[in-house]
Amino acid sequence: MSFSEDIEKRALPVRQAILGHPFVTGVGDGTLPVEKFKHYVMQDYVYLIDYSRVLALASARAPDLETMGWFARLLDETLNTEMELHRGYCAGFGITREELEATRAAPTTVAYTSFLLSVAHQGSFETLVASLLPCQWGYWEVGERLAVQGEPRHAPLYCQWIQMYTSPEFAELARTIRAMADRLGERAGPDEVAAMGEAYLTSLRFEHRFWEMSYTLEDWAA
Repeated sequence: MSFSEDIEKRALPVRQAILGHPFVTGVGDGTLPVEKFKHYVMQDYVYLIDYSRVLALASARAPDLETMGWFARLLDETLNTEMELHRGYCAGFGITREELEATRAAPTTVAYTSFLLSVAHQGSFETLVASLLPCQWGYWEVGERLAVQGEPRHAPLYCQWIQMYTSPEFAELARTIRAMADRLGERAGPDEVAAMGEAYLTSLRFEHRFWEMSYTLEDWAA
C-alpha cells in the first residue's frame, strides 16, 4: 500500500468531516451565505502569500533538478497567475484589491501557515511534501465530489469555484504531488514515514479548521 493510500485510509474521518462540512455542502448546493464565502476567499488570499513562501523553500530544498523545477514553476504560477486570477474572482464578489491586501489573517490562517512554514524550514523535504498534499489533493477531492453531485447553476460564482478545482490542470497538479509523496514514502525509513504521516494529518486537520473558520467568520476578539 502506498503512503497516500495508507494515510488517507487512516485520515478518513477527517476527510469525511471536510466533505460533509456545511461550508462545503453550502457551496455545492448554492445555499452558502455569500458573506461566509467572501470571508473564505479573503483568508485564502492571505494563505496564498505564505503558501508561496513554502513553495520557494520546497524548490530550494528539493533533492534534484526536476523537482526543483516543478516547485519553481508552481511558485511562478501561484504568484504571477493564480493570485491575479484570485483578485479577479474576488472582484465578482465586490472585493477590491485594496481590501485583499489589507486583510488580516484570522487565527486559523495564522496557525496553518505558521505550521507549513515551520515544516518547510525545520522538517525534512519528505515531511514538507506530505504537509502540502492535503491542500492539493483535498481541494481536488472536494471539487470532484461537488461536481459529481451537480453544480449549483443558480450560483455561478460557486460553479466557477468548483470548476477551478476540477480542471485538468489542477487534477494533474494533485496527481503529481501525490505521486511525489508516494515515491518519497517508498524510499523513507519507518521513522520518516511516521513523520510524513503526522505532517499530513496536521495539515488535513488545518484544512478542516479552515472551512470551519470561514463558516463561522472567525476573527480576532480585538
